[in-house]
Amino acid sequence: MTPEQPPTAEYRIEDLAHLSGATVRTIRAYQDRGLLPRPERRGRANVYGDAHLARLRQIADLLDRGYTLASIKELLEAWDAGRDLGGVLGLVAEIDGPWTDEKPTRITRDDLDAAFGGTPNEQAVTEAVELGVLVRVPARDDEFLVPSPQELAVASELHAAGVPLLAISGHLRELRGQVEHIASRFLDFTAEHVFQSFLNHPPTEAETAEATALVRRLRPLAQQTIDAELARAMRTLATRYIHHHLAEALSSGTAGASGPSVPSGLQEPTGPVPEPELHPGAAVPPGPTAAPRPATGSEAVLLPIAAVQAVRDLVGPENTAAFIAAAAQREAHARAMDALAAAARGTRTTAEDAPGH
Repeated sequence: MTPEQPPTAEYRIEDLAHLSGATVRTIRAYQDRGLLPRPERRGRANVYGDAHLARLRQIADLLDRGYTLASIKELLEAWDAGRDLGGVLGLVAEIDGPWTDEKPTRITRDDLDAAFGGTPNEQAVTEAVELGVLVRVPARDDEFLVPSPQELAVASELHAAGVPLLAISGHLRELRGQVEHIASRFLDFTAEHVFQSFLNHPPTEAETAEATALVRRLRPLAQQTIDAELARAMRTLATRYIHHHLAEALSSGTAGASGPSVPSGLQEPTGPVPEPELHPGAAVPPGPTAAPRPATGSEAVLLPIAAVQAVRDLVGPENTAAFIAAAAQREAHARAMDALAAAARGTRTTAEDAPGH
């Protein structure tokens, strides 16, 4: 005797919408796109079953994972053809995983205000929430979730250094756009050179497992590359910025005694400093020049920035002024000795040419 099968559930479209959380309009749109099987027709009514409800829940889950409706259709067709989607969903889970070791924390409004000078700033908080630096906690007006404590700490340090809060948020908006562009380029690069073989056809289980392992291996490379290149760029550009602004400050110091002070490493040493001689007709090297502010017992001398930088690279900023002074003194002494030697040779020649010698 064949066991009696349990009756299957039957739903009207309104009931299916209520149980699945989708709207009637959405269910009909899924049917039109081939994502949802057509209902069974019973007279004038359309009847849906548990398979329709399960399919709607599958679609909702895939949408939450970031899939588009087009890609969901392909996955569901593969599912209907009997293929296992476990590998594909595992790949998605690997990509959706955290891309940082940071752990989110919470901060109270009082602690937040204290970290930024102690004065509440509603506009700055609103900006931070819009940027996702802070996330409001439901039913807790005095508490925020901090997805990246490191990012909030950087903002606090910048504000303590004198940067206005709204300038910080504006800078973050600009920076975020540039970083997203870099991330997009990295993804395009890896898609072209690493994952292309997985993208031109529905991947097998072995291929999805291999792609998942590749994502796990390549995950840290983007940040490591950016860290190294940012360090290189900051080292190069910061040096240029400092030299440029320092040269301007030093040059402005020659306008009068009230000019900006000169860092100790670039001050002229006390005592007379010979001015470097130029050969007649020699051109002064082009470009900006650094003019140390005169100190007591010293004289300001205009020097080419390139020459000052070359000396600074050789002996360090703390010894630059002393090295230039010593080099000038040695050159002056050498020229004085050359003059004495020439004079002595001239005297001896004259004596030898004298009658009766």
